[in-house]
Amino acid sequence: MNLFDVYPLFDIEIVKGEGCYVWDSEGNKYLDLYGGHAVISIGHSHPDYVKAITEQIQKLGFYSNSVINSLQQRFADKLGKASGYDDYSLFLVNTGAEANENALKLASFHNGKKRIVSFKHSFHGRTSAAVRVTDNPKIIAPVNESLPVTYLQLNDSASVEEELKKDDVSSVIIEGIQGIGGIQLPDNNFFKDLRLLCTKYKTVLILDEIQSGYGRSGKFFAHQYADIKPDIITIAKGIANGFPMSGMLINPLFTPVYGMLGTTFGGNHLACAAAISVLEIMKKENLVENAKNIGKYLMNEINSLSANSIKEVRGRGLMIGVEFHDSIKEIRNKLLFEEKIFTGIAGVNTIRLLPPLCLSKDDADKFLSKFIKILKR
Repeated sequence: MNLFDVYPLFDIEIVKGEGCYVWDSEGNKYLDLYGGHAVISIGHSHPDYVKAITEQIQKLGFYSNSVINSLQQRFADKLGKASGYDDYSLFLVNTGAEANENALKLASFHNGKKRIVSFKHSFHGRTSAAVRVTDNPKIIAPVNESLPVTYLQLNDSASVEEELKKDDVSSVIIEGIQGIGGIQLPDNNFFKDLRLLCTKYKTVLILDEIQSGYGRSGKFFAHQYADIKPDIITIAKGIANGFPMSGMLINPLFTPVYGMLGTTFGGNHLACAAAISVLEIMKKENLVENAKNIGKYLMNEINSLSANSIKEVRGRGLMIGVEFHDSIKEIRNKLLFEEKIFTGIAGVNTIRLLPPLCLSKDDADKFLSKFIKILKR
């Protein structure tokens, strides 16, 4: 049997990781500034994390959500304190798309409305509703097209109000920082307007913090720079440092009903052990503050480069986009194959930096020196 060929692959097999570094099957060492799509939050193979998962699997790997799993409540308690959302409820699933799917469904259950407002260049996942609110017609199949969605320009409050006043919009979904869209930041004032407008028109505000959350922006959630509270927050990626896990933080205004939501694997024992360990390590090693400081340093240094090829540097914390006037394919390939540095892309012209939150200044400087060397060629 062959694999279904939907991923363009680099001819590299990663077999080992430690901290901000990974090794391939040929023994080559790479600086990882991509973290497997922002998934690696505390670094590869952190010993405390490995210990937590190992101890849990020796006791119990899985049982269903038909019985008490006290690890779920322990995780919820820690997450509430770390995020500042102690009064919200938590529902655990497995992937970012699944979290967004459930958030959109919960919103529609809540207010009985159907249409959704999303934003241009957004990405929210590949399941049925999540892919429909993603602004990429190439990945929306005909079976997904029946859900009514309106895509608006980011940071245009007037257009949002025009749609919400029609009184048929169930939810507005927005990323804390657009990732695949090129590290585009919603304005703080726009976030504030969204909060006011959604309250005014009885529309659910969903903050997709799957990539921008969990400390990556230098705050626990990127929307906290705007000092607002959405109705639902979706989380994934960095939540369990590579173990498949995601969830929703849910405002107390929602009333749970048995059977409304459900999952087989969500919040399983191993996932919770991994997620608890991540939060403990983040607190112990002050990783949110580190992301803020190292991210600011990186952005300042890149901005200071006298490189005519760079158009703009955007981001917060360790979620950084470096946009070039032309395609970055050659630059990225040189970083990877010549300098042994993993980076990501957003579109054709933007390099995405999404390293583990434990990235040190020394490793940031290592990247900068090699980046400058390539730009000067």
